[in-house]
Formats: sequence, C-alpha cells, structure tokens
Amino acid sequence: MCGIIGVTGVGPAVPRLIDSLKRLEYRGYDSAGVAALVDGKIERRRAKGKIRELEAVLAAEPLTATIGIGHTRWATHGAPTTANAHPHKAGRVTLVHNGIIENFAELKAELIAEGHAFESQTDTEVVAHLLDSELAKTHDPLVAFKTVLDRLTGAYALAVLIEGEDGLILGARRGSPLV
Repeated sequence: MCGIIGVTGVGPAVPRLIDSLKRLEYRGYDSAGVAALVDGKIERRRAKGKIRELEAVLAAEPLTATIGIGHTRWATHGAPTTANAHPHKAGRVTLVHNGIIENFAELKAELIAEGHAFESQTDTEVVAHLLDSELAKTHDPLVAFKTVLDRLTGAYALAVLIEGEDGLILGARRGSPLV
C-alpha cells in the first residue's frame, strides 16, 4: 500500500514530509518522492528504493519550501523505477496517488491523441495530464479537479499541487483512505 502526505504551513515542509513518509514505511514500498512549491514553481525529487535513497537525492539537491506533497509507492502499473516514482508532473500539476485508476488506458489514449507525451508507465501520470488539460480550459482548480474526478473509475486517493496556487493542496479519495 502506498503512503501519501501533504504539508502546508509555517516552517520547512520537506523535513516534515520525510519524517511522515518514514512513519509509513511499514506499509512496504519500492520508491519514494516529494514535490514542493519553491518560488512559485513545483520541484520534484524522486528515488527508486528506500527513503534513504530519496534523502541522498535531497542532500544533493535540497528543496526549501513551506508546502509540499510526498509519496511512497508500491508498483501496480509500471516497474519500480525513478521515472515511475511519484510525484508525477504535467504542466502546472504535480500529484501523488494511491490506488488504481481502472480506466487509465482509455484516458491515456485520449490524451495521446490530443498530443500529450508521457514519461512513465503509471496510471497516476494520466491523472496529472488530465487535470492540467482541464485547468487550461476552466482556469479554476476546484472545477477542473471535480471534472477530472468525475471521469475516473476505480479506487484512489490523490493529493495535488498546482503551480500558481500557493498554499493549496487538493485532496480527494474514492474507496481508498486519505486522512
């Protein structure tokens, strides 16, 4: 089972994300990653393997932010690789996901036909592209998010950051826990 964490507030977010992900290690995972809103842009750090691998990446490329999301992944779609590790990014959208998007193949085919290019083999990246596409149409994060959620089938939990939406973490769940 994957682990998802989101942090916003005063003080450094990344150490709190890492500490929280460590508390979820008992669930088992094959990769880990974090994303943070740094000076108006979302930056990601991901690693195959244990959280200590992610900590090594962060030591080499630190993130300083007060808002971020983190994830530990247990592969369901795509092999355990850094490219398949969460968070996934498409345009302004970066997100983490637990669960299975049952209709991801149809949604991905639709997005590819519209010109989207994918970096991973995951169902999660499809949701990021779908949300970025809806944001371009609606310019309203909540409306776009609801539209995307209505199109997803399966059980999932999501946490989302959007560039240009400082202080906002969107979250949703259907059949998967999100506390």
